[in-house]
Amino acid sequence: MGLYDFTVYDLINRNSFSYKESPAWFEVDDNRTINFYDYKDLVDRMAKGLQNKGLSKGDRIGIIGKNSFEYFLLYGAAAAIGLIVLPINWRLSPEEVAFNLNDCEPVMLFAGDEYQKTVEQIKDKLTSIKAYYNLDKEKGSYNDIKELFDNDGRFEHADIASDDDFVIIHTAAVAGRPRGAVLSHNNMLFANIHFNYHMNITQEDVHLNLLPLFHVGGLFMATNTFHAGALNVNMSKFDAVKALELINEKKVTVMFDFSPILSSIMDEQEKNRTDISSLQKVIGLDSPENIERYQKLTGGTFYCMYGQTETSCLATLGKYNEKPGSAGKMIQLGQVRLVDDYDKPVPAGKVGEITMRGPMIFKGYWNLPEDTEYAFRDGWHHTGDLGRFDDEGFLWYEGRKAEKELIKPGGENVYPAEVEKAILEHEAVEEAVVFGVPDPKWKEGIKAVCLLKENEKLDAAELISFVGQRIASYKKPQYVEFVNDMPLDDKGDPDRKKIKELYGSAN
Repeated sequence: MGLYDFTVYDLINRNSFSYKESPAWFEVDDNRTINFYDYKDLVDRMAKGLQNKGLSKGDRIGIIGKNSFEYFLLYGAAAAIGLIVLPINWRLSPEEVAFNLNDCEPVMLFAGDEYQKTVEQIKDKLTSIKAYYNLDKEKGSYNDIKELFDNDGRFEHADIASDDDFVIIHTAAVAGRPRGAVLSHNNMLFANIHFNYHMNITQEDVHLNLLPLFHVGGLFMATNTFHAGALNVNMSKFDAVKALELINEKKVTVMFDFSPILSSIMDEQEKNRTDISSLQKVIGLDSPENIERYQKLTGGTFYCMYGQTETSCLATLGKYNEKPGSAGKMIQLGQVRLVDDYDKPVPAGKVGEITMRGPMIFKGYWNLPEDTEYAFRDGWHHTGDLGRFDDEGFLWYEGRKAEKELIKPGGENVYPAEVEKAILEHEAVEEAVVFGVPDPKWKEGIKAVCLLKENEKLDAAELISFVGQRIASYKKPQYVEFVNDMPLDDKGDPDRKKIKELYGSAN
């Protein structure tokens, strides 16, 4: 660590001194409150416990489980001794879990009780993992996580720099495989500062932590709250009725929203007339109808944004009312530029690929130097997303580039190619084209247009079930349409543009 370095563990030290006995975390499931001083003490003990098991700087630890205090504690302990955290999306199929783990080769895995069955199915494939621990206290068949705290907390400090690797979050599968985006201590801290600045997050705020900690939005909302000395109220699993109760009882002021989270809370509020006026700050993605309904109900502010895992969650941010429909303006420490197919900047009003540079940009894709080099060409991170700037500097999102078409059901990222690959494994299917369609619940749904082989029969429910057994359930299509003819392009491939024009509705 140099004179100019500041890491996530430095933040933990700073908060332990500055906020001491102020509540840092409330665990809903067991009614636990942990203050900033005790959080650091437990971080130190876990860090020492991990070192006692032979872990050192650069080693990876995997985590698969629901949000919990122990989950958040592992991030802190990793920061203390220079480990890299690999959070696993628990919605993935066993095969997908195995791929992500083997891609980054963690030496230790922490698994929640309800996901240990998944791990056992693939355990013979996980050659790098030397020890398995329960993530949930007093639950599960693996080593007891409590044994890692049975020490004096005097761990051996590692030489950790601000730009060292801290977390690897796998993105949606491109060309059939996910890619691990490597984020540094700096990435997280700069993201915290931007959230805090734009949304005025202070020690007085209370965050309802309901997005999963394997998601960049969930993780960075929890850490920016911690950074501000504010309270995280943690839900292990989202439930609209319980969320409504917590907003009222804990006077929650801020949360992140992906459809249908906010609308389901407001629907429950309408039934019970519960006071949620404390909820003054909501950020995320939702329909204009839900945003305006929320603002009318609470008098609060909805913040719109654009970002991705590779930009540490943020690139642009702004209040919805400033320019409804836009994704806000560039953040303070990030330069966004729109370019054409030849990487030449395009003027305001023209659509171009969103590129960005600055301290929010991730370090690259784990063990994929060619992919990283391509993404960082010309000295800018190329997002694969399209947008346009208006004359006032507001960014308007315009979708994905053709080769990186993306569907976002409920905030998750799904690439059509991955779903199409699973569909084509069915022996009855000749061709398949997958794309996004408007969906009343998830904002965007997944539709598959399929051509069957001659004399084959298949119904939609059977195909959906087939896909759900091969990839994560949230990636399976909600809508299936079988066609007698598949339009082809000049190369003899399915004409995606024409197919979307013909069958681009949910029905």
